[in-house]
Amino acid sequence: MANPRFFDNSGPLSLTDLADIAKAEIHRGDAQGSFQDVQPLQKATAHDISFLENKLYVKAYETSKAGACLIEPAFIERAPNTMALLVTDEPYRAYARVAQAFYPSSCFPKVNMMSIHKNADIDPSARIGNNCTIDSGVRIEANVEIGSGCSIGANTTLKQGVSIGESCHIGENTTVQFATIGNGCVLHAGVRIGQDGFGFAPGTEHLKVPQLGGVRIGDNVDIGANTCIDRGAGPDTVIGDGTKIDNLVQIGHNVEIGAGCLLAAMSGVSGSTKVGNYVMIGGAASIAGHLTIGNGAKIAGRSGVMRDIASGETVAGYPAFPAKEYWRQVAALKRLTKSNKGA
Repeated sequence: MANPRFFDNSGPLSLTDLADIAKAEIHRGDAQGSFQDVQPLQKATAHDISFLENKLYVKAYETSKAGACLIEPAFIERAPNTMALLVTDEPYRAYARVAQAFYPSSCFPKVNMMSIHKNADIDPSARIGNNCTIDSGVRIEANVEIGSGCSIGANTTLKQGVSIGESCHIGENTTVQFATIGNGCVLHAGVRIGQDGFGFAPGTEHLKVPQLGGVRIGDNVDIGANTCIDRGAGPDTVIGDGTKIDNLVQIGHNVEIGAGCLLAAMSGVSGSTKVGNYVMIGGAASIAGHLTIGNGAKIAGRSGVMRDIASGETVAGYPAFPAKEYWRQVAALKRLTKSNKGA
């Protein structure tokens, strides 16, 4: 189970409760059976619920001692006889719901009371909603607006005019400026929002171009630790609703990222590029400026994108091109090197 020093377990939960939470159907098992925790297949006991989503773990599933498991219909016949089964087409999403039920404060605790630390520095013109928690060393400048139910971590600075929606969590040592942030957003520790974009007019003396735009972040956006999102040079930099950004990501000025995108760690999007909805960008991938990435595109980790990517296209490599072609070339090169070993 999760370390009780850090996480509070809300179990036990019955199989019926778990089925409702997971949006799954009970295929077999005692509906009133009690379960204490979530555990991986290899460690689970009769008091735990687990899940199978990746086919690499089928053998672990077949020998697991888990009392219950979230599975796709195709794996019903391969389950141990003692295992209760909750069947769903989306076992990983079901697991996420179940894990949240056992550990509701695992991400960030809900704020239900007003608490402002005596060492916080808050300008009198700032407007702060109900039931907010503001930690030590926080600086909130003039005309900042913070919605109800927010928490602001220690030593964070919200610069003049920033607007934060309701039920947001902003982690420690974060800086937000020139930005409007929607509801239900999470900014992890060390995030930098709204700093200057990298704008210079080159010459013998590189002239700074004033960055006169802002940053607009939609609802339910999650931004990982030490990620930087530059403000626009004229138009705003935009992050769409429900987009999730990993740690150490760089997003340049004037970039527009659509709804529901996933950006893995150390990826970067250069200035004025437009990224559609539900795009997936792998770790350490880099995207050049002034490009268009279509809806639902997938960019493999460590790829270098130097051209527009069509909607639904999957690319890999440096420079990036269609993934199937890339892997065929990798396989061909491997065969070639093998054939030349004795030469």
